[in-house]
Amino acid sequence: MLGDEAFTEDRARVLLGAAGEDAGAPLLSLGENAVFGGPDSGPVVRVGRADPELVVRAERELRVANWLSARGVPAVRAARPDVRLVEGHPVTYWERLPDPVRAPGAADLAELILQVHALPEPPFPLPPRELLGGVERWLRIAGDAIPPEDAAYLRARRDDFATAVKELAPVLPGGPIHGDALPRNVRVGPDGPVLVDLETFASDMREHDLVVMALSHDRYGVPDTEYAAFTGTYGWDVREWEGCALLRGARETASCAWVAQRVPGNPAAAREFARRVGSLREGDTSVRWYPF
Repeated sequence: MLGDEAFTEDRARVLLGAAGEDAGAPLLSLGENAVFGGPDSGPVVRVGRADPELVVRAERELRVANWLSARGVPAVRAARPDVRLVEGHPVTYWERLPDPVRAPGAADLAELILQVHALPEPPFPLPPRELLGGVERWLRIAGDAIPPEDAAYLRARRDDFATAVKELAPVLPGGPIHGDALPRNVRVGPDGPVLVDLETFASDMREHDLVVMALSHDRYGVPDTEYAAFTGTYGWDVREWEGCALLRGARETASCAWVAQRVPGNPAAAREFARRVGSLREGDTSVRWYPF
């Protein structure tokens, strides 16, 4: 039973057309959101799943973008100030960034994260980083496409980690974080690195942003030199913190469940999900995961 979980490219294009945009625009990415690039002079349009939680998140993301602009942080800017609802789906518009001049590096990411971590709280509330908050939604989307025993395992793992993370004692002072601090969320244009994908902005342990790269090094094959560039630029290696393994485990749980939502009708996602959940069951932290 998938409900709106059948959020395919075709469905997203229908919604794009219903929003008055070109339904034939190039698809840039597809996950919880479908991101379309329109004409060269026009905005990028993001169409989200029909989920009340994602509507709230889209509204907050626009506020975050305006706040970062006011604080002078290089980040993607909203092209429209409001969220449009099309058949219950949130639709947002973003300024088109210049073509990248090079691939983003770990040091570029660290420079931007340092700027975010230097910010005070914004004049509107940011939620805590609900790292595991999407697990139930992603497993629901996966439905019968994944083995029920795997879904049950991830739910139990989520509950265990959610309890344990609450007891962590951070080293860094808390405050605004990006929430998904990866080089793929940086664009390097002619004016330098710019932060994108602001939907996971939160107020929580700054360690959340650093564990992402530690996990990327260990699971996704980020080279030692790149990880060293990240920690060297930021000024600290989160792996020195005794809570790192626990927070990493929570993120691994979320990353595995995230892939589950892509499994229906997608054999490559099914293989990646099986690889990830198998390595978690076996406790094998050396198994390589692949971005999806």
